[in-house]
Amino acid sequence: MTPQLGSDHRIRLPQGEVRYYERGSGHPVVFVHGVLTNALLWRKVVPTVADAGFRCLAPDLPMGAHELPMRADADLSAPGMATLLGDFLEALDLHDVTLVANDTGGAVTQLLLARHPERVARVVLTPSDCFEYFFPPIFKPLPVVARVPGSMAVLGQLLRVRALWPLPLLFGWVTKKPLDPAVASSYLLRLRSSHGVQRDLRKLLSSVDSALTLAAASELRTFDRPVLLAWASEDKLFPVRLAHRLADLLPDARVVEIADSYTFVPEDQPAVLAGHIVEFARVMAD
Repeated sequence: MTPQLGSDHRIRLPQGEVRYYERGSGHPVVFVHGVLTNALLWRKVVPTVADAGFRCLAPDLPMGAHELPMRADADLSAPGMATLLGDFLEALDLHDVTLVANDTGGAVTQLLLARHPERVARVVLTPSDCFEYFFPPIFKPLPVVARVPGSMAVLGQLLRVRALWPLPLLFGWVTKKPLDPAVASSYLLRLRSSHGVQRDLRKLLSSVDSALTLAAASELRTFDRPVLLAWASEDKLFPVRLAHRLADLLPDARVVEIADSYTFVPEDQPAVLAGHIVEFARVMAD
């Protein structure tokens, strides 16, 4: 996919085969993307973190921009996706993990932390679904739409229309800077060509409910490991007040606000984000 992410691997999980990318050595840092993105989201961040002495792993999770469909019977609901992430950590026998998450991946990470946090040592949350923002208001209709038979095939066809890509419903409110067309294509065009990918995404979208993230938030009050909330101060989908709200309930958390960025901080401010990750993970590792 890209040499920036490192070597290309596949691993078989109970839900199906997952592709992931690995670069560097040292304490493991696992990068978790959100809906309609894939490991490419982290391509500008991984090199700096890996060069600083960390083992970076970036899976292509089954969130609609993946190439390898999961088993037909796989549980890919939001809680099921948290289980899949935990299975990924277990299959690679990763311990003392730093999780770095964005967008829907942040919600999945919170669900994992609320249920099975034993392999996780520290967490970096960039702008993410949380509390009643699962999804944020502009995307609230998506779970209802996803329950309509054939809706994912229709969505796949709509995503072919490049004139729609800059709109708020796609990339307009997640990134301030123009997105590389090849990367945008990787995010949006796989859905059209694969019924398996459509099925996987439908399972996730139709399960989205803020009751899940609100319940996870209650459980996170007992998660006493360090959390860095690296949030975009100008975020249009997840207001920065959500980061401060998370910090208030987590026992060991702090907020750093990142300027000149929307939700996709790894796209808009990769160097700044990578610097925060390295500083945070290095202090914790030492």
